[in-house]
Amino acid sequence: MRPALAAAVSVLVCACLLGAAPAEGTTLPDRMADTGPGSQLITAVAPKAGSTTGTVTWWDRRDGRWVSAGEAPARFGANGLVEGAARRQGTDTTPTGLFTLPYAFGIKAAPSGTTYKYRLVREDSWWCQDDDSRSYNRWTEPRPADCRAQEAEHLMSYGPLYAHALVIGFNYHQPVRGRGAGIFLHVSGKGPTAGCVSVPEDAMRRILLWAKARGRPHIAVGTESGRTAITRY
Repeated sequence: MRPALAAAVSVLVCACLLGAAPAEGTTLPDRMADTGPGSQLITAVAPKAGSTTGTVTWWDRRDGRWVSAGEAPARFGANGLVEGAARRQGTDTTPTGLFTLPYAFGIKAAPSGTTYKYRLVREDSWWCQDDDSRSYNRWTEPRPADCRAQEAEHLMSYGPLYAHALVIGFNYHQPVRGRGAGIFLHVSGKGPTAGCVSVPEDAMRRILLWAKARGRPHIAVGTESGRTAITRY
């Protein structure tokens, strides 16, 4: 092989090797299309669209790098996960996508040291899921007359599940009626959810202590691969 050609091949091989190295050590947020504008991110990942279990990880961006701050087992909807824009209300599916986290709430008081906006559940606290109500996909106190009780969640009735929770901003900022309401990150029960993401209570408490308004945290929900792959969001 001529010296010039050998040198070119050597440079090409080195470039390939250098290009491969970062990919091997790249974190999940680094592979995502978007992580939101802040320095905090929660990822909720299921193996595939039909899965009801997976992993939630919360991340901090430090010195230009994403670093895991914690991890916990997660549960998803009883009928798996579906693209958020295509989801229909009442299907027991967890919507995929990248979402804001407007505020936290709970039947129990916020863990000592929590600074994220936290709303305490009271006896007259409801989450309206009535398509015909002006309060669709909103917390209400008390339940308004145009929000039917059978189409709303009486938050206090959910006991341990809503001991602590974060509102997931799916269909929240500009609600599309029929797409779904009341999607939260909350404490796990004995099985899959009706469309929310859930984690053990200890993990939920750690997430609330971790979340900071200045970090503008978002949550990305998706699968390991396929049409609902979390890396698409």
